[in-house]
Amino acid sequence: MKNQIFYCVLFVLWGFCAYTGKAQNIFPFQNPDLSFEKRVDDLVSRLTLEEKISQMLNKAPAIERLGIPAYDWWNECLHGVGRTPYKVTVFPQAIGMAATWDDALFQKVASSIADEGRAIYHDAISKGIHEIYHGLTYWTPNINIFRDPRWGRGQETYGEDPYLTGTLGKAFVNGLQGDDPKYLKASACAKHYAVHSGPEISRHFFNTEVSMYDLWDTYLPAFRDLVVDAKVSSVMCAYNALAGQPCCGNDLLMQDILRKQWKFTGYVTSDCGAIDDFLKHKTHADAAHASADAVLHGTDLECGQNIYVKLVDAVKQGLITEAQIDESVKRLFMTRFRLGLFDPADRVKYADTPLSVLECDEHKALALKMSRESVVLLKNDNVLPLRKNLKKIAVIGPNADDSTVVLGNYNGFPSKVITPLEAIRSKVGKRTQVIYDRAIDCVKPSDEKTLNALIERLKGVDQVIFVGGISPRLEGEELPISVDGFRGGDRTTIALPEVQTELMKKMKEAGLPVIFVMMTGSALGIEWESQNIPAILNAWYGGQFAGQAIADVLFGDYNPSGKLPVTFYRSDSDLPPFGAFSMANRTYRYFKGEALYPFGFGLSYTMFDYSVPQVVSGGKIGEPIKVSVKVKNIGKKDGDEVVQLYLSHEGVEKAPITALKGFKRVYLKAGEEKTLSFEISPRDMSLPDDNGIITVFPGKKTIYAGGMSPTPEAKSKGLVKSSVCQITGDAYVIR
Repeated sequence: MKNQIFYCVLFVLWGFCAYTGKAQNIFPFQNPDLSFEKRVDDLVSRLTLEEKISQMLNKAPAIERLGIPAYDWWNECLHGVGRTPYKVTVFPQAIGMAATWDDALFQKVASSIADEGRAIYHDAISKGIHEIYHGLTYWTPNINIFRDPRWGRGQETYGEDPYLTGTLGKAFVNGLQGDDPKYLKASACAKHYAVHSGPEISRHFFNTEVSMYDLWDTYLPAFRDLVVDAKVSSVMCAYNALAGQPCCGNDLLMQDILRKQWKFTGYVTSDCGAIDDFLKHKTHADAAHASADAVLHGTDLECGQNIYVKLVDAVKQGLITEAQIDESVKRLFMTRFRLGLFDPADRVKYADTPLSVLECDEHKALALKMSRESVVLLKNDNVLPLRKNLKKIAVIGPNADDSTVVLGNYNGFPSKVITPLEAIRSKVGKRTQVIYDRAIDCVKPSDEKTLNALIERLKGVDQVIFVGGISPRLEGEELPISVDGFRGGDRTTIALPEVQTELMKKMKEAGLPVIFVMMTGSALGIEWESQNIPAILNAWYGGQFAGQAIADVLFGDYNPSGKLPVTFYRSDSDLPPFGAFSMANRTYRYFKGEALYPFGFGLSYTMFDYSVPQVVSGGKIGEPIKVSVKVKNIGKKDGDEVVQLYLSHEGVEKAPITALKGFKRVYLKAGEEKTLSFEISPRDMSLPDDNGIITVFPGKKTIYAGGMSPTPEAKSKGLVKSSVCQITGDAYVIR
C-alpha cells in the first residue's frame, strides 16, 4: 500500500513538472535525444481513441496523465500577430505589402512577426495561458488568387497573379518558419486550398466548377510553390466544394495532388466550420460520415464546431479505423514537436525570445519601410511632391484621421497609429496652417448644405488633400453589413462610393486644388478621378505607419515605388459575373479590355529607361532561359524601380495574353545604370493542357521587360521593350 501511495505521489509530481518544463524523461516521447518520429510514435501509442480525437480539435485539451498541456492551434499573423491582447507591430494589409514587390523585405517582415509571436507564446505559457491567439501555429498566408476585385477578403491576398503570389508567399513562409534545421520558429499555413475567392455570402455551400486548365494555370501554382518549394508546414482546406466534392474531402485536391503528387507531409486544418459544411453541401448523410471522410482525405485538424467528436461513432460504425486516425494525430504532434513545444528551452533556438521584441525599433523600422514601399503613385500632373512651406493645407475625408481603417482585418493592435492628418501636421513648418474636416462618411450621403459650407471654408487653401477610399469595416470576412455598394463582406460595385466622387466634383467646380489619397483593400473604379484629379495615391490599409508613409510621399521625403498587384478596371462592365470562376477575361493575364491602371503599374518622381532584353543563353529542351536587361535612372531623383519580366506564347490556344515570370526591385541613383539578370525555368515556360498535364510547348515565346504589364497601351507608348526567343523541338512534360 505504501508503495502504491509513493508511486501515485511521484506521478502527480511528475505531471506538475511536465507543465513547468522540468519533467524527467519517464517516457520515450519526452527524450529530446530521440528523433521526432520515434517520439511521436511513442506518444500517440499511449493515447486512447477519445484522447486522440480530442487532439484533432483546434482547442486541444490537456492530457494530464501524460503531462501534455492544452494547445489551441488557431492563430493569425496576416500582417503582424493578429487578435492578440499584446501590443504588436502592425504592417500594411497583405495586399499593400504585395504592392511593394519586395520578396526580401517580405522575408524580414515575416521573421520579425515570428519573433513577436514567439515572445507572446512563451510569456503566455509561463502564465498558464493556453488560449486561442497565443499559439505558434499561424494560419497565414492567404495565397488565393484575387480573381475579382469585388471579393472583400481579397485584401488578405497578394493579388491576382500566380507568380507574384507564389514568390511573395514563399518569402513569407521562409521568414515565418525560420532557418533552423530542426525546429520551426513558427508554423505557416497556405490557405484556402483551393479555388476559393468569394462570394463570401455563399462560401459555405458554393460549388466551383473550373477547367483543369484554369485549375493548374491559375489556382494551384502558388500552393505548389509553398508546399513543394517552401516546405510550408500546414495547409488549410477551403469551405467551398470543387467539382461536387467539399475541398476538405476532395479526391483530386487532397489525395491526388496534395499528398501524392506534391508529397505533402505536414498537417491540414479545415477552415473554421468547413467540416460542418459537408452537410450544407449535401454530400454526406450525417456528422459521422462527414468527419470520417474528411480524415480519410487527410484533413487532420478541425477548426470550428467539434464535428470531429463524432469520429468515435465513425470508428464504431466501421467508417474509419483507429489506425487511420493515428496518421492525422501523428502529423499534428509532429508539428508541435518541430516547434519545440515538448523540449527544454535550452534545446530550442527560438525559445528565449524576450517580450522586448514587441514593437522594437527594428520591427517598427521594417513596418515603416513596408508602408512606404507599398504606396502606389497612380497619377501625377507635376503636382507632387508638395512644398513644405505652403501657407494653408486642408486635410479632409473619412480616412484622414481614422486610426482603425489603416489596420485592415485579421490585425493586431500597436501602441500607436500615425494617421495622415497627424503626419502631415508634423511634416510642415509652423507657418503652415493645416485645417481638418472629416467632411463625409465613406458611403452615406451627406447634407448638401453642409457640403456647400465646407466648400466655402476651403476657398483660399493652397492644397486640399482628400483622404478617402473604403474601409475594412465594409469589406472583409462575412461582415453583417449591407449598405450601398457592399453586401456580406463583398462589394456589389467596384466604383468609389458616390458621395466621395460628388464631393471631389464640387471641389473641382469651385477651383480647389485637390490631391486624392485612397485607402482600400482592392481595386477601385475611379475613372472620373483619373481624368479630373491631378494627383492620386493608392495607400491601401497601410498599417501603423500609414500616415507617415503617405506624408513622406506627398512631400517628397520618399520617392514612391509601389506597383499594383491587381488590375484597376474602369467599371463593373469590365467584369464577368462574380460567381463565375473561369479566368476568361479576368485579371491582366486574360483581360481583353483596356485597364484604367494595369497590373504592375506605379509611377515615380524619376524616370527609368530600359534596353531591349537580351537572351543570354538557353532555349533548348529542358534548359532555362537566361535574360539580361539594362535599366537606367534618367531622371533627377534617386529611386527604386521594380523591373518586371513577362512572357507570352505565340500560337498556343488558351495561353495567357502575357504572364509575369520574374521581377527584381533595384535602387538607382539619378543617372545610374545597372544590368539585371533573370532566369526563366522550364516550369515558368510551361502551360497545362486540358488534362492538367504541365507541358512546355514548342514555338516562339516573347519576353518583355519593363515597369508594368505589357498592355497594348503600354507598348504603344514605348513603355515596354521586347525580345523574341525560339523554343525548338517537341513538346515535353514538366509534370
